[in-house]
Amino acid sequence: MTEEHAEHILSYGKLTTVWVALLVLTAATIMVTRIELGVWKVWAALAIASVKSGLVIAFFMHMKYEPRLFRIILFVALFTLAGFIGGTFFDVLYR
Repeated sequence: MTEEHAEHILSYGKLTTVWVALLVLTAATIMVTRIELGVWKVWAALAIASVKSGLVIAFFMHMKYEPRLFRIILFVALFTLAGFIGGTFFDVLYR
């Protein structure tokens, strides 16, 4: 294989660490739903979900080891999706 397309095999230790982090963040999401934060409850849950999705994308989908162009394309796609979701929130908010 060429160096550009070399496989990236992650150690079990690193994968286990990411998995434990995902479990901790899931517990944090559950705790956020139990605490009265008002409007901030949704924003806190979205922030935790963003971190969790970042971990999954970076390690389990191996995006951390992909070329810069792929990461930029992914960022643009996610930013566009966030824009659509944000537009939907504002549409529902101001009806």
